[in-house]
Parts: sequence; structure tokens; C-alpha cells
Amino acid sequence: MTRIDFYILSQAAERERTLFACRLAEKAWQQDYRIYIHTGSEAAARELDELLWTFRAGSFLPHALADADPGEFPPPILIGHDREPETHTDLLINLAPEVPAFFSRFARLAEVLDQQPELLAGGRERYRFYQERGYPLHSHKL
Repeated sequence: MTRIDFYILSQAAERERTLFACRLAEKAWQQDYRIYIHTGSEAAARELDELLWTFRAGSFLPHALADADPGEFPPPILIGHDREPETHTDLLINLAPEVPAFFSRFARLAEVLDQQPELLAGGRERYRFYQERGYPLHSHKL
């Protein structure tokens, strides 16, 4: 069963949320996880794609947009917004406002929230959704 972690940031800044997603992806990649980052739009996916190259000096996270042809050996981190990934089922980082329909294929799901009221409200709805279905939930206030 998918383990679900809610990471609740203390600020109300979208940039902090995406930076946290980058750090989380980096930590998971260092543990040999295959990661899929799910965003709410193509623009958000492209922005995150750019940020993964620049979020920290000296960092390198092998990644690609899910809609690009990854070739025979896809990188360990994929970013998408409108489809279920064919691979990468270790960790799903959800930055979209809804529950990804395919979340249960993953060993772990990370929901990243900040203090924006609409984001917190959506997070509470997703928390209830997972809770009602019996998924193990963990909250981390950062």
C-alpha cells in the first residue's frame, strides 16, 4: 500500500514549494529511487524542469519531461502533468491540486503544501480522500 507523506511548509510561497520538491527529489535520487513529479500544468512542468538544473549550485539531477522521448534509458526523474508515467513508481511528488488517478502504483507519495489558503484547503481534501481509503498517512511540518 502506498505510504503518503504530507510536507507542510511554513511559508506561503510557490517558489519555496517547488524548491522543496527539488530537494526531495535529490534526496530520493541519492537513494536510487525512480521519481515522478506531477505538476498541475505544462507551464509548471517546464518551470520545474528548468529549476532542477539551477536550484542549487553544483547539483545535478538527471531528469526529463515525461512527454519528451527519453530513449532506451529514461533518467531517474521524470516531470509530467497530464499522463500516467509508464515507469518510475518508487516516489510520486504531487504538486498538482488534485489526487493523481495513478498514485496507488507508487510505493510512496509526497504531497507538498505551503501556507496558501487554497492550497491548504485542497491538501485537507486530499488528506481526507487518502484517509477514507485507509492509506498510511504521515505529516511533516517544516
